[in-house]
Amino acid sequence: MKIIPAKTPGFVKSLFPNFTWHIETEEKVLYLTFDDGPTPEVTDWVLKTLNQYHAKATFFCIGNNITKHPDVYSRVIKEGHSVGNHTHNHLKGWKVKTKHYLADVELASEVINSQLFRPPYGKFKTKQSKQLIKSGYQIVMWDVLSFDWDAKTSQEACLKNVIGTAKEGSIVVFHDSHKAWENLSYVLPRVLDYYSEKGYTFKAL
Repeated sequence: MKIIPAKTPGFVKSLFPNFTWHIETEEKVLYLTFDDGPTPEVTDWVLKTLNQYHAKATFFCIGNNITKHPDVYSRVIKEGHSVGNHTHNHLKGWKVKTKHYLADVELASEVINSQLFRPPYGKFKTKQSKQLIKSGYQIVMWDVLSFDWDAKTSQEACLKNVIGTAKEGSIVVFHDSHKAWENLSYVLPRVLDYYSEKGYTFKAL
């Protein structure tokens, strides 16, 4: 079984220098990101929790979820968070033809006004990434994975994946989905508490 580290290794980042893995800064700031929404109740809770800490975040949304839940998406925008494209149908890039993949991204772009893009599962073909960059997209990956979606990851392990690994300029991945809810609901407030006490702020990309 391939083990994916919570902290993205430096050599991986160096292999894909055109992707954004973290933000170079000496400021105490974290960039929290949420994939796979908008999801009724879950995204609403995330927004409420972020607001309690005056935190801004970036939501990489699935176009199809926006069409189903436009009111939740509108709230994300209204509350001052940034958004990114996460394809329309959460496609696995390495399993579909490039033409199909790019068309799905463009379909999502009809409801997502953003040049930020994150591939579902963090994987896509080189040709797909090159075409997206050529089209003006900024490919945003991550510095820290919480593993909140993984049922095999306990709440404490999920928290440990973030605390102690995230540092100045880290891009941290969470998911505003029902699948991640059990871990997310435990971890997010604790992460916000922990880093707030250390003088960190939370900004949108």
